[in-house]
Amino acid sequence: MKSLGAFEVWFLTGSQDLYGEETLRQVAVDSERVAAALDAAEAMPVRVVFKPVVKSAESILATCREANSADACVGVIAWMHTFSPAKMWIAGLQALAKPLLHLHTQYNRDLPWGEIDMDFMNLNQSAHGDREFGFIETRLGVARKTVVGHWQDPYVVDRIAGWTRAACALREARHLKVARLGDNMRDVAVTEGDKVEAQVRLGASINGYGVGELAAAIAAVPEKAVTDLVETYRAEYSVEPKLLPGGEYHSSLQDAARIEAGLRAFLDARGAGAFTDTFEDLVGIPHLPGLAVQRLMSEGYGFGAEGDWKSAILVRLVKVMTAGLPGGTSFMEDYTYHLNPSGQKVLGAHMLEVCPSIADGKPRCEIHPLSIGGKPDPVRLVFDAGTGPAWVACMVDLGDRFRILANQIDLVEGEPLPRLPVARAVWQPRPDLRTSAEAWLTAGGAHHTVLTRAIDVEVMADFAEMAKLEFVLIDSDTRMRTFKNELRWNQAYYRLARGF
Repeated sequence: MKSLGAFEVWFLTGSQDLYGEETLRQVAVDSERVAAALDAAEAMPVRVVFKPVVKSAESILATCREANSADACVGVIAWMHTFSPAKMWIAGLQALAKPLLHLHTQYNRDLPWGEIDMDFMNLNQSAHGDREFGFIETRLGVARKTVVGHWQDPYVVDRIAGWTRAACALREARHLKVARLGDNMRDVAVTEGDKVEAQVRLGASINGYGVGELAAAIAAVPEKAVTDLVETYRAEYSVEPKLLPGGEYHSSLQDAARIEAGLRAFLDARGAGAFTDTFEDLVGIPHLPGLAVQRLMSEGYGFGAEGDWKSAILVRLVKVMTAGLPGGTSFMEDYTYHLNPSGQKVLGAHMLEVCPSIADGKPRCEIHPLSIGGKPDPVRLVFDAGTGPAWVACMVDLGDRFRILANQIDLVEGEPLPRLPVARAVWQPRPDLRTSAEAWLTAGGAHHTVLTRAIDVEVMADFAEMAKLEFVLIDSDTRMRTFKNELRWNQAYYRLARGF
């Protein structure tokens, strides 16, 4: 079953009436085979739906309008099997409101050199038919992704599949509801932002709720739901004995279960796929949600601490992008550094809320003091993150635009942390800590991020392109002189673009 199988991308093939019925029949046969192969690819998370070959401005416009109104359709793939005069595409491309991928391929991988005649040349014209299409896309300023190569090449399939994941995230953003439980942490700047502009740009609706409403939902949780969740904890985690029935802190584990059930019911009743809370506003709640937030994130909810709704959105969108993939995705924060010249590292963690989807091994369910928030000790999952290539990203509001800033990293094994009772991750940022931190600070990056090792960062870049957000990447090739110039060029572009 496809991980995002409720959604589909439409496969459109361009041609024209000039070549006669026999050629057009072959175009349709070839195109349907290409679409079917993409649809059947293991890497493809959505359905790829073949649409009849378009041969006129009227059919192109009608298909683009149909794609716009089809709720399951998250994007359109376009390929010119033959030459397709691009003036026919103007109205359709101007009307298209779904993401577009331009696939520059051809049906045959190898040329049958000794058999090529003019019939073959008329049929297989992608080499210049797609150039005609690329010109009109550029002339109209159409945002799109271009993928080049044979349609059976795994590299091509993987890039298309990644783009479809970004398209699913864009659809999610346009439907997403974010519940803010309490306000932002007082006096903090980067977690603030323009919620109206965020809805204009992304479609996400961000609204506040009194914590008393959540407290009422928690109080209404039936005891059976609490008992069932406690049994789930015992089955899925290594629960320390003092939290088990008869233990000194068993009531705290019950409180954690009650908070989880109440929080889930509260969010589901409001159709919210992401949420925030803050340790400064816990009236009526036993303690800061720790275990509840971790488990809800593992189910796919977005989360941001201290009222950080931008991080909540980003976590949810990356959860959608990575549906069905191993590796995990979590809310994260750069907490402290290991600055030894022999190997500089970042220790990432948070007070409580790191998603167990990134855990290496079975998480431990423990209770410890929080020393912030003035509440009883909260239950949480403690674990070390797995290792391997990953990336972290944040979204910041710069006033005139939103910037998504990402850094490619390598998760590594850290030293034992016997006295740190929270989930954590250790990584080496690319190209190195000194350069990455300088670039992050220069770009105004936030301290809250989303971390994932489930998917390539190109998917986040695809999403930013679709949503018309600035995207900046810190990677192995980053050099500060060129990085600063990129930020200056971006600033000039986005400020000029606001007037267009």
